[in-house]
Parts: sequence; C-alpha cells; structure tokens
Amino acid sequence: MQEPKFTQTPKKFPLTIAILVLFLFMVSGVYICSIRLWQVNPRTDAKTLMDQKPQQCETLSIERWEAPFIHFPNPKTFSREECVCNPVRYFVIMSMQRSGSGWFETLLNSHINVSSNGEIMGPSDRRRNASSILETLDTVYNLDCFTSASKNECSAAVGFKWMLNQGVMKYHEDVVEYFKRNGVSTIFLFRKNGLRRLVSLLANAHDKEAKPLNGTHKSHVHLPAEAEILAKYKPTINTTRLIPDLNLAERQTAKAVEYFNTTRHMVLYYEDLVKNRTKLREVQDFLRLPYRELRSGQVKIHMSPLSEQVANWDDVLKVLKDTSYDRFFRSDYKM
Repeated sequence: MQEPKFTQTPKKFPLTIAILVLFLFMVSGVYICSIRLWQVNPRTDAKTLMDQKPQQCETLSIERWEAPFIHFPNPKTFSREECVCNPVRYFVIMSMQRSGSGWFETLLNSHINVSSNGEIMGPSDRRRNASSILETLDTVYNLDCFTSASKNECSAAVGFKWMLNQGVMKYHEDVVEYFKRNGVSTIFLFRKNGLRRLVSLLANAHDKEAKPLNGTHKSHVHLPAEAEILAKYKPTINTTRLIPDLNLAERQTAKAVEYFNTTRHMVLYYEDLVKNRTKLREVQDFLRLPYRELRSGQVKIHMSPLSEQVANWDDVLKVLKDTSYDRFFRSDYKM
C-alpha cells in the first residue's frame, strides 16, 4: 500500500517575526540612547543647561564632591567674555532682621570675587509663590541680576541674603530641592543674644518714623557721629510679649536649619564673627575662595551694655531673671 504523502505548507510567520524583532531592537536602541543622554544631562550632576562648561575651558582640578557646586553660567543679558571659563559657586545668606547680615554682606562684598546682592526677595512679587521664587533664583544665579554689589563677569561666588520671613520658610520644600539640584550652599547667620537683636529691631522701627539723621532713615551707618545719634534712643520693651517673642525667634532659627539640613550649609553667629575674625577665613574656605582680608565700612550703633540701652531695664530684668534667657545678661559683650 502506498504510504500517504504529507506536503509541508509554507510558513507565513518569518517575515512578521523579523519585523517584530527589528522593532524591538529599535525600541531598545532608543531606550539605551535616552538613558545615556540622561546620564550626561547636567541636571543629574546638579547642573542646569546654563551651567555647561564651555568646550574651550581647560579641565579643572577639583575634588569629586565639589563638582555639583561648580557652575559656568551663561547670562542672557551680557557676555562673560574673558571670564567665561571662571567657575562660579552659588550661595545664600539666611538670616533674620537685625542679626548682622548687612554688615556680614559688606565684608563678603569687599572680596574682589564675590557678588552678594542684598535682600533680593524683599519685594513681595518675587516671592508671591514657589514659581516666582525659583524664577528669581534663576536670575540671580545666572548672573542676570544687577545690583551695586554685582561683579558678575569674573565672580567666583554669587548669592544674596534671604530673611526667614521672606518666603523661604513657607516654600522651603521647593527651595531645598532647587538648592540640591543646582548646588547652592547655605550660610546661616544668627544672633546668640536675642535681647540685643530685639533692641536693635525696636530702635530701627523708631528710626523709620522719627528719621533723626537729617530727616532720613538709615538701617546701617558709616560714621561714628551717626551711630551716636541713633544710639541715644532707648526703646521700651513689652515685657508681656518678651519671652514669647524670644521663644518664637529661637524656634524659627532651629526650624530653618532643620529644613535645610540636607543641603550643604554652615551655621555662623554674629557674636563669633565680632570676637573672632578668623571665622571669616572659615567662610572663605566654605565658598572655596582665595583668601583675602575682608573689611566693612559700617559702624556699629549699639555698643554700650544692654542695661544702658533699654528704657524699662528693671522690668526686663525681672521678667528674664531665673529663666533660660538670663544668659543674655551674662554673655553680653563689649566692642
């Protein structure tokens, strides 16, 4: 009997499979390329597109940890020209009013390579929401912010001072993320003696109204004669609010350090800067600046003991006695 013949039907799948395999190769290739591009994207190295290092610049000898904090801004409003290869570091001075930040900033700006641009976040439109804050930060750190302190072309460090009541606490999560992504270093400057700070706040508020210096208000002075005139005013402190106000100030400073603890930062105290000027060397080391002697033309206003600066001193003494704040009497200093 003749064995049955089996005919093999042609396969219809090879072409379809080949197309599918080719498609998978293409997709995987695009994916690998995108991953590679992401790896070299400056944002993954805490740098924005404006921070890309110009190709003509020589390779810098820096430690690996420093890379996220070195930038090469490309301003929209001018050309850095011969300074295009000068690396720039970003910083901010976080403080509270009447804590010595104005004096400290003039010291920094006496350095030829530093531009600290004052209270940039003072105007409310620059801090009305997180987006406006981040936009302002971009302007400052891209060197497109122009103030009397600007030394933009060849700056080695650029920043500004930011008071804690100017939006930074409210939008701290967005700001912390920005600082970490863009390599911004934070310098906290606080005052140990909260009572002296309160006296300065009240005296400054009085000066805004009275304007004893020829009808003008000056938060900071540069002549001893002007300082002497302003120091004559002795504020009366509300003793009912005294301890709550001191508590609030301490909580705010502690909370600020807590919020920004994951960023690169250092904590300074005004009293330490006054007593020990080597602290300024630490600041320059922190900003990786070439060392310079820093000077300020500002003159201190309140130089006498606290007991001579407050109109109702006996009442203040009674309220603070035997509390944690009586240390302000023991730690008072002389210039």
